[in-house]
Amino acid sequence: MTGPRHGFPIAVIGIGADGWDGLGTAAREAVATAEVIFGSERQLTLVPTDLGGQRRTWPSPLLPALPGLFAEHTARRICVLASGDPMFYGIGVTLARLFGPTALRVLPQPSSASLACARLGWALAETPVVSAVGRPIAAVLPELVDGRRLLVLSSDEHTPARLAELLRDNGFGESTLTVLEQLGGAAERLRSGAATSWQLDPGDPLNIVAIDCAADAGHTRRTRVPGLPDAVYGGDGQLTKAEVRTLTLSALAPAPGELLWDVGGGSGSIAIEWCRTHPACRAVTFERLERRRQQIIANATALGVPHVEVRGEVLAELADMHETAAPDAIFVGGGVTQAGLLETCFAHLRQGGRLVANAVTAESEALLVAMAAERGGELRKFQIYRAEPLGGFTAWRPQLPVAQWSVVKTA
Repeated sequence: MTGPRHGFPIAVIGIGADGWDGLGTAAREAVATAEVIFGSERQLTLVPTDLGGQRRTWPSPLLPALPGLFAEHTARRICVLASGDPMFYGIGVTLARLFGPTALRVLPQPSSASLACARLGWALAETPVVSAVGRPIAAVLPELVDGRRLLVLSSDEHTPARLAELLRDNGFGESTLTVLEQLGGAAERLRSGAATSWQLDPGDPLNIVAIDCAADAGHTRRTRVPGLPDAVYGGDGQLTKAEVRTLTLSALAPAPGELLWDVGGGSGSIAIEWCRTHPACRAVTFERLERRRQQIIANATALGVPHVEVRGEVLAELADMHETAAPDAIFVGGGVTQAGLLETCFAHLRQGGRLVANAVTAESEALLVAMAAERGGELRKFQIYRAEPLGGFTAWRPQLPVAQWSVVKTA
């Protein structure tokens, strides 16, 4: 959404823990000449009381209130205080979406990530950053790889202890956590400890946590590449097996920010691994059974993508969804032979989107062949063998063959 702005551009000023002393001339002038200054209570206290005009602390919840707040002061000089770089997980991003970038004048300070890497000697461009501010802390999990370094933006002083617990519970107890508090300010402090023996008291709520990842011995490797071991999924066995899952995700071809519909979710593996490929990927999984829906939620949380949306039977859900974003890709892994299912899914797919359907029965395979004859696309068939003990020897045990239809919607 964008909204009109008249008069002066909104000055969005990044301010660090060093406060007023750390601001440049242009930033100080923007604050001093403002008629209204918005910010958190902590940020407003960093500005001398004899400078600027009316001071307004942010309400809660913030986002719904923003259009009205700025509409009250359309023709006045407005200054918004933000922590560090306003365009780095900050209010500047929200305001740019709301009013458009030309309505803003953004004057950033170094972000907390920049300051943390400067203190630690880490390469900023090579260090992933995960935000735990207003987001589930489980989102850290897909980033955990032995020997990797990452930063986590803390919600408050309790985030470091919660991160240590998360690491212990997920095979990374030997990792080192460094809590960097009040970076750039007079009260700056760094404290470190191992996740497995974390005993540090809660410190300052303004902190960022650096994690030097170290996997525990015997930990099952879980990267962002599709094809996680079957054993990491809980459920009743309704699961696209790892090899077929890998081939299916390759056909779906996820890209950052894209939306997937996973029809017949089962254990949720396709939607989960779609979202694990990139933090911006989104997925809705449709599953008719309540017990499986609950299992998908549990699997998604355990594997670090709790934002996967879980809904009921697809045709019933679509009948109630009056306005919904067209998906970039659809996977049909269950209910292929249900009357009208494939046609309905194809109709909802955006132009240029991809549909992939898997079949293991003769009836569902025949339907995919007919759909390919009608709409084009590609047909493949996979036969996977796994080695299993047979007496004192090893035998190749065949899995059920899987037929797959993949098509791009061009008309």
